[in-house]
Amino acid sequence: MRSLIKASLQAILKTPSAIFFAFAFPLIFILVFGFMGNGSTFHISVAAAPGSDTTSPLYGVLQKVPALKWISKDTATINKLLKQGDIVATLAVQKQPEGTKPAYKILINAASSEVDKAGQLKNILASVVQQMDPEIQKRQQEIAQVDLHVSETRDYKTIDFILPGQLSFSLLASGVFGTAFVFFNLRQTLVLKRFFATPVRKEIIVISEGIARMLFQLVSVIVIISLGYFVFGFTLYNGFFTFLNMFVICALSILIFMGFGFIVGSVSKSDATIPIVSNMIVMPQMLLSGTFFSIDNFPVWMQPFCRALPLSYLNDALRKMSFEGANLWAVKMDLLALLIWGVIIYAVAGKTFKWE
Repeated sequence: MRSLIKASLQAILKTPSAIFFAFAFPLIFILVFGFMGNGSTFHISVAAAPGSDTTSPLYGVLQKVPALKWISKDTATINKLLKQGDIVATLAVQKQPEGTKPAYKILINAASSEVDKAGQLKNILASVVQQMDPEIQKRQQEIAQVDLHVSETRDYKTIDFILPGQLSFSLLASGVFGTAFVFFNLRQTLVLKRFFATPVRKEIIVISEGIARMLFQLVSVIVIISLGYFVFGFTLYNGFFTFLNMFVICALSILIFMGFGFIVGSVSKSDATIPIVSNMIVMPQMLLSGTFFSIDNFPVWMQPFCRALPLSYLNDALRKMSFEGANLWAVKMDLLALLIWGVIIYAVAGKTFKWE
């Protein structure tokens, strides 16, 4: 096993495609989006709707929310900006009749082209409500009826969304393409056939390749997270502890994603078909699993399928860990889903494995 691991690592380091997908590809996107966002805070542009109660305590709290960028213009200009999509929505804070609960209502009038951001805006407003002073909660008073204390929130930067997605995609692409090409070449050059004539079991071959590729990929994990943290201010909620949690789930995911590579390398009839079959696995997940944008952007009927993809679970877990400080136990459902995918993938890989 030691010999096979050493040989696999040497082969990986001599493969340009492996290095590209592990390092260059994700780093290019991280640099582009990192410099594009310039480490800036994520903002949603809003404006007060005509007739909004701007003197209320609730309106004062909303003015101080870091994620909301308030635009102060006349009514005609605001309507024009709303139609153009330059403003996501207008907010109308309306006082309800005396004795009515809640005492205020917030009406969101969103641009049709900004429905996805309007959903994020709704979540932000809900978050403001949830962050009310604990004493107010004990008195069971409505949030708009009292002087509010809003906890200080952390900035959600572009890199906080992009980096976990690019890291996950790097692991998937390398696991599929790298493993598929390696095993196909081993089969084509009759190396696997020679192994078959020795006491080496196929389990040892698979495990050795898995360990070698995992070691290589974990180096890329360290590089990508370090670059994001030190250069672009990527959020690690609990510092090194958060990094360790991300490191562990990445290691598990590498082994799972390699199963796709074993399948592709076994079913492909020539090296020309490997990219085609691999892209049938990689591309849908890259586009549908929240790598570049939220799954909420897709039609409602499509979202359950998107969320069921293995890359979606990894993206979700990494973002919870990095920005919310979740540990491995807190993302146990994502871990369980990945493990179930792993069982299914390796069951298929075991059936399709060929010595020659």
